[in-house]
Amino acid sequence: MDSKTSIAEQRHGARFLLASMVCTGVLYVIPFGATLAYPLVLVSTLAHEMGHGVAALLMGGTFHEFQLFADSSGVAYTSSKGEFASAFIAAGGLVGPAIVSMIFFSWAHHAKRLFFLLGIALIIAEVLVVRNLFGLAFVGSAAVLSFWVSTLKNQGMQRLLAYFIGIQLALSVFSRSDYLFTPIAHTGSGTMPSDVANMASALWLPYWVWGGICAIFSIVCLVLGIRRAIRNLS
Repeated sequence: MDSKTSIAEQRHGARFLLASMVCTGVLYVIPFGATLAYPLVLVSTLAHEMGHGVAALLMGGTFHEFQLFADSSGVAYTSSKGEFASAFIAAGGLVGPAIVSMIFFSWAHHAKRLFFLLGIALIIAEVLVVRNLFGLAFVGSAAVLSFWVSTLKNQGMQRLLAYFIGIQLALSVFSRSDYLFTPIAHTGSGTMPSDVANMASALWLPYWVWGGICAIFSIVCLVLGIRRAIRNLS
């Protein structure tokens, strides 16, 4: 690759990152922007609940099932042994969106492969753990869309979409940050203790301390992802 080609790709990458930010800003000012952003809220919920499930598997536990509801709430049913494992699983959901955001920022320059692997992961989740009708419809649609994006010949559009999703997940860490500091969670399956309340119950210290720790960890993930994205432009 010659220097002119490299500089051109850097400029394109910077434009894609900027365009994804502009598209995000537009959603906040246009009429019905919240309605248009509704699927993106569901994506952040999906990342949150899958975070619980993956954390359970990492702790040697079981990820039984996942349900996603039309009100954009969700619930993951897991089991594990030990209080630390329970706390780790609870934290997995809280930092899940930030970790996925970091992955999208870091691998946007390989967006074709990223969306293909995402489609495979969603199909696996669809078959193994998604257990309600709305969840099956959304996760299945997201898988099909991911595979379709991976087939696009326009690599710029693939990269733009990767940045855009990364930004939405990053923003969800802050727009839904109140959940980090509440002992109660309201979901489509009823009211239950929040993740930070479960962490406080399994370990020690008040729930809001664990919320602060998860918030700091999420911010670190986002900074690392954005730094990697900027580095890939240079």
